[in-house]
Amino acid sequence: MCGIAGMVSFDGNPGSLEDLHRMCAATSHRGPDDYGVYADEHAVLGMRRLSIIDRATGRQPIRNEDGTVWVVFNGEIYNYRQLAKELKRAGHTFYTDSDTEVIVHLYEDHGPAGVEKLRGMFAFALWDQRRRQLLLARDRFGIKPLYYGEVDGRLVFASELKALLQLPQVERRLNWSAVGHLFSWLCTPSKESIIEGIHKLEPAHMLVAASGRAPKLQKYWDLEFRPDRGHSEQYFAEKLAALLRESVELHMVSEVPVGAFLSGGVDSGSVVALMSQLSSAPVKTFSIGFPEQDYSELAHARTLAKRFGTDHHELVVEPDVVEILDDLTWHLDEPFGDSSAIPTYLVSRLASQHVTVVLSGDGGDELFAGYDKYLVERSERRIERLPASFRHALGVASRLMPAQMRGKNLLRHLSLPGPRRYLDALTLFRLEEMRRLLHPEAYRLIAPTDAGAELESLLDGSGSDWLSSLQSFDIKRYLPLDILTKVDRMSMAHSIEARVPLLDHELAEFAATIPAEMRLKGTTGKYIFKKAMRGILPAETLERPKQGFAVPLGRWFRGQLRGYVRDLLLSDVCRRRGVLDPWYVERLLQRHQTGGDLDLHLWTLVSFELWCRTFLDPTPARNWNMVSPLKAVS
Repeated sequence: MCGIAGMVSFDGNPGSLEDLHRMCAATSHRGPDDYGVYADEHAVLGMRRLSIIDRATGRQPIRNEDGTVWVVFNGEIYNYRQLAKELKRAGHTFYTDSDTEVIVHLYEDHGPAGVEKLRGMFAFALWDQRRRQLLLARDRFGIKPLYYGEVDGRLVFASELKALLQLPQVERRLNWSAVGHLFSWLCTPSKESIIEGIHKLEPAHMLVAASGRAPKLQKYWDLEFRPDRGHSEQYFAEKLAALLRESVELHMVSEVPVGAFLSGGVDSGSVVALMSQLSSAPVKTFSIGFPEQDYSELAHARTLAKRFGTDHHELVVEPDVVEILDDLTWHLDEPFGDSSAIPTYLVSRLASQHVTVVLSGDGGDELFAGYDKYLVERSERRIERLPASFRHALGVASRLMPAQMRGKNLLRHLSLPGPRRYLDALTLFRLEEMRRLLHPEAYRLIAPTDAGAELESLLDGSGSDWLSSLQSFDIKRYLPLDILTKVDRMSMAHSIEARVPLLDHELAEFAATIPAEMRLKGTTGKYIFKKAMRGILPAETLERPKQGFAVPLGRWFRGQLRGYVRDLLLSDVCRRRGVLDPWYVERLLQRHQTGGDLDLHLWTLVSFELWCRTFLDPTPARNWNMVSPLKAVS
């Protein structure tokens, strides 16, 4: 696991090593073990390394045999041993035992299409010196991040946005389209960052930039739900169990200690159960909970830890989290509306005291239909059987009702067409609410953006049935923008690598062939996944109702954190920023105190304000953990 950065200019002025040094130093937490640089007249590449595979000889950047192709790489390639054997038979000579080296040799034989042979999580930059060509690539699900942009005629890239902000030429201007997306969906868009002109490389995409040609974006993979109704439930359950076991085994390969996050649910429990079968020593597991028992899964995690004989560690989170919020903001890199980043940060800190690699159960709900919202959507779809005139009348009735009248929002919601209704349930601030939340000028900048239209088109065109369509949407949007962003940033904040065996793409491709009625059967989500785990997980775990990774922020914001939130959002600094309307913020605070469920609304505003103070406002330079002297190879 690493942090990568670089600059390329086809006119011969890629940027200074000092600039690259600052970029890499900004992400030193991603790779505290080593620092390497490549430089020539057109490109400078840098990386910070967290040594996990081939710790002795796997120092990056990695080259091909004649030194004309160089790569900096963040992630893990789980089939690298098989690929290395094939490449050696094809005549390639390896000088390391690392997974990184297979990338340069695949490129030599297959060009950019070589990325399709990689099985793992990755973001890498490959420089072809002879062709003067840069290849950027990101893994299929977006487990590893990659930002890029064009600055003064140079193409610049990095694992984190803060690295690019070290370049004086990058103007710290808000991207108002991304701000609107944040306030609507709790995160910034898949293609853009919160900073104008800096983009995200989307999952399953690569970018090829070469001298004399415009940069070209290309999608190299897609997960298509194609139900295979020619097999029984037993067939799907048995093959799924075998694929999951294989994936967990691949994800356990490491030269450093490996552990697992354990929530007490089906997904993380399955990973831990299989790790325990495959490991000769007790698996180290890490759990987090809250004093509020209705939010805490610690008891369930303890049950599983005892069942599988793990070396278990846990932490109870108290509402005194203010002391970590500045560090949390720094590592999140962009404003982020999912408050579960807080416990993820803390459980990662706990794990870092014992291991360098952790496996997590993320991805199971998206792949196997585990979210309760799928049950809600199935129930609400019944209203579509009613005449369109009736649904229209519901909308008219909702508009005529007083603002605070009970049932007004439900009628408005049920009057919407299918895709728009599903999106409506996921929306934080709707456009009319943003009009009141924002100062007029800020709203004017955001209002032209209708993020819902683009997202609605994804729901209309994805999948072979309504459930597949929703899952495909969540896999392409919610999973990379929220879940995987949170896990990557919070684990890397503590220099540990989080791996997600449920998101092995071969496992996912098989999951996409399971018929919808076997994924969601009756009121049972993840039906076939649970069937596959029978006999491996205890019955009480498989049958327990789903409990999300929620944080009791609502209670904290009414209690110990009430003054902190008010002081932050109504401060002179926040008022002078001219983005939020203090009158409406005051109203939100009052509504929350009187029982309104506005914890995520307030947390998103808190996250945005803290991000502005950290990255936009003039502040003393952060300690970059400088490494010197600089060493470059060419």
